[in-house]
Amino acid sequence: HDRRKRTMGNGSSVKNKMSNSSNKSSFYSTRRAHHAGSWYQDSANELSQTLENYMNEADYVPSSSVLRGIISPHAGYSYSGPTAAYSFKALRHELQSSSSPSSPIQTIVILHPSHHVYLNGCAVSGASELETPVGNLTVDQELRQEILQLKSQSLSPEFSIMSKEDDEHEHSGEMQYPYIAHILHQCNKLNGIKVLPIMCGALSVQQETNYGQALGSILDRAHIFTVVSTDFCHWGSRFQFNPTPPPAIMSGGGENRNNNNYSMPIHEYIEQIDRRGMDLIAAQTPGAFADYLKETHNTICGRHAVSVWLRAMETISNNSSSSSSSSSSYHISFVKYAQSSAVASKRESSVSYASAVATRQVTS
Repeated sequence: HDRRKRTMGNGSSVKNKMSNSSNKSSFYSTRRAHHAGSWYQDSANELSQTLENYMNEADYVPSSSVLRGIISPHAGYSYSGPTAAYSFKALRHELQSSSSPSSPIQTIVILHPSHHVYLNGCAVSGASELETPVGNLTVDQELRQEILQLKSQSLSPEFSIMSKEDDEHEHSGEMQYPYIAHILHQCNKLNGIKVLPIMCGALSVQQETNYGQALGSILDRAHIFTVVSTDFCHWGSRFQFNPTPPPAIMSGGGENRNNNNYSMPIHEYIEQIDRRGMDLIAAQTPGAFADYLKETHNTICGRHAVSVWLRAMETISNNSSSSSSSSSSYHISFVKYAQSSAVASKRESSVSYASAVATRQVTS
């Protein structure tokens, strides 16, 4: 599915182009907010108010565990912004928590997919800062250099650098940046916390494992927080993915295939497919998640980013169990699910969005 048409969640679609970020290795000063004014507002005041309204409407249940990461959608804010607010509200609470006034978070790593460029591997942003209407984010150049220097026989290809063009045209990372900047500004940490975007390309299961293992010890650091950017099912003929529920059974025992008479509404069937994947993510079973994707072909556009993250947590868990570490395993829970529309017929389409939080109980 990596080369299919993709959408911004507002009805427009784009085609992937066949190029490779790994062939372009120049650094650049500022990644422009390429989608400001279209996917979200370009006015700082208006955008801040929009994000604040979304978070005010989102529920949040405080936890005694330490927040270590979130999953967030990346469509236009009018579509996925309210869902993203659930996970970002948890991040804001973590940074503002009175129980931990000096949050250890110093860097936010954003794992996101590639919609516009074919990438056989993973690539880091080459920017020094990321522009947003509500304040620019500083890129962690030291961490970037450390990742670029990772060497492993199994890591093929090694991490590369996005070109400025590919970085700016990719929306899945950018849709996280205004939320992050807004929260950091509220917490007086805009100049204190850095970020590092990592694009996850069209990876094989083995590559997902290799990149996850390479990043495991890095993402496990107490001062590093992870944001995973993904939407869930892209359903409809324009996505070349429109499975339907089994037909309803008539009173005589036969199948009724007329008038969209399915055993359940299509939008409920879509949610059923999504939640199977969400349950496997929450269970942290990357192998089963890979099998699920092979079976269902569900168009989860950030599946490679999710899988790299799951493999990283698998590595962290394996390392913890084989050492005297006092850290317990991660716990992932999905806190919000939504669809851009409730599909009732095969003529319609929708994109699914979900937010999740990953916490960790640290024992003494």
